[in-house]
Amino acid sequence: MGNELYFEDVKIGDAMPELSKGPIMKLQHVLYAGASGDFNPLHTDDDFAKAVGMKDGVIAHGMLIMGFVGQAITAWVPRKCLRKFGVRFAGMTKPGNTITISGTVTDKRQENGENLVFCEVVARDESGDVKITGNFSAALPLKRG
Repeated sequence: MGNELYFEDVKIGDAMPELSKGPIMKLQHVLYAGASGDFNPLHTDDDFAKAVGMKDGVIAHGMLIMGFVGQAITAWVPRKCLRKFGVRFAGMTKPGNTITISGTVTDKRQENGENLVFCEVVARDESGDVKITGNFSAALPLKRG
């Protein structure tokens, strides 16, 4: 990361930088299946997906979208600072969707010798439909001098 993020510089209500990914393509579903080992045809085979009730066909792996959320977080907060990261899956992502991840600082405090920042995150598609909600905490350094 080029610029260090310091505890003193983060304020409650601050927004983390947004990250947009997409449009999500069917090929990306197949590539993710190979990388993750999750070959559930719900993510790669339109006929199968429709047969099990997905009227529009395949859906993206939820963990792929969670990975995008993690990417957005660690583009702002160094991985070594991340303390907790959790999500709730709220909607299905379809081919062609563009996902935008945003986040807001909800709290900050010093606790157990660490300078903690707490944030809520959300991933939405281009229509504003929520795909993931979550939160994370990070321990940030203090400025010296």
